[in-house]
Amino acid sequence: MNPRLIVWPALVAILLIVSACVTQAPPTCEPCAPTDTAPVVVAPPSPPVPEPDTETPRLQAARWSDVPGWQADDVAQAWPALQRSCGALTSDARWQTACTAAEALGAQPTKAQVQTYFTAHFRPWQVRNGDGSADGLVTGYYEPLIRGSETRTPRSAWPIHGVPDDLITVDLADARTELKGLRLRGRLDGSRLVPYWTRGEMAAQGKGFDAPIIAWADDPIALFFLQVQGSGRIALPDGSFLRIGYADHNGHEYKSIGRWLIDHGEMTLANASMQGIQRWARAHPKRLRELLDQNPSYVFFRTLPANDDGPLGALGVPLVAGRSIAVDTRAVPLGAPVFLATTQPNSTQPLRRLVMAQDTGGAIKGGVRADFFWGFGDAAGAQAGRMRQRGQMWVLLPKTWTPKPAS
Repeated sequence: MNPRLIVWPALVAILLIVSACVTQAPPTCEPCAPTDTAPVVVAPPSPPVPEPDTETPRLQAARWSDVPGWQADDVAQAWPALQRSCGALTSDARWQTACTAAEALGAQPTKAQVQTYFTAHFRPWQVRNGDGSADGLVTGYYEPLIRGSETRTPRSAWPIHGVPDDLITVDLADARTELKGLRLRGRLDGSRLVPYWTRGEMAAQGKGFDAPIIAWADDPIALFFLQVQGSGRIALPDGSFLRIGYADHNGHEYKSIGRWLIDHGEMTLANASMQGIQRWARAHPKRLRELLDQNPSYVFFRTLPANDDGPLGALGVPLVAGRSIAVDTRAVPLGAPVFLATTQPNSTQPLRRLVMAQDTGGAIKGGVRADFFWGFGDAAGAQAGRMRQRGQMWVLLPKTWTPKPAS
């Protein structure tokens, strides 16, 4: 059965659902909006974490004394991330007073100065799931390093594609403003707009798939996880590095290859980490194409300037290792400070710190839901791959900002 004939009606159904949501709760329907990045498959800890909540999340007024670890965290370490958020929020009047005050403190305020700044200009709001619960899921992600080449060689044989010329993105806000943030992606088949090629369909076309090639990867499974992360660096044969970041995707829903392996008895849930999936793929090279094609989603990249900053998040600013998270923007405004109370990967050791909501992700759904950015390289990847923890969140909003009640 042609998957395009299945997916496209589903996209049309999304439009119908969106219209229903807008009619019931104008002017927006953010719960219906798809996002552009995909999750990392990670190993579960003990105890188990709650399932993602699909109801509309909400915020509950809190006091600073309610925030566990606020006094203990070295909040000054989050200052560079806050400055980046303020740089992206200059046109939003709700942030102007707080960001002007931050600018006056300079680049290196002390911990005491940062704490005083936040208590003077912000109020904590505990994030709640739609069912009223306060616990949620915290996972991790990172910026990977893979090996490759700018030209095809016998070793570097897996293309890293840029955005194809025939990929069409339809911004639904152009038709109805209440659909802001919703996009459809497809291609023209004659005069009809149809779903874009799936991962498997692109692979089947081989050299016939017409899309620019930025570089060539040595390892297809490493390239797959680079797509999952959404950005990364390529180590080239001459010792230099090429940095690439998310540019677009083919519009198909992310499907977990880890879940497929579990469902087919190839591994257990406890082994379905990023590292476990990589081991399985390398042990079963003849089934690699079968495995990768279970995920129809495909990310296209663009080259980025070579520097030591983190990758760009959805806010459009470089992420800061250990101080940036991805969130569900239904509950947490993009750019906002968040105090995250969780534990270290596969551990009961507390991880309580001030972070900034600077990214989003396809798997980041629900009020109390965060993806913690660990940074660049293998050590960061090891932490990210193991992280699947319980957590609680407090979003810090300027005192003049009272969030709207959940619809």
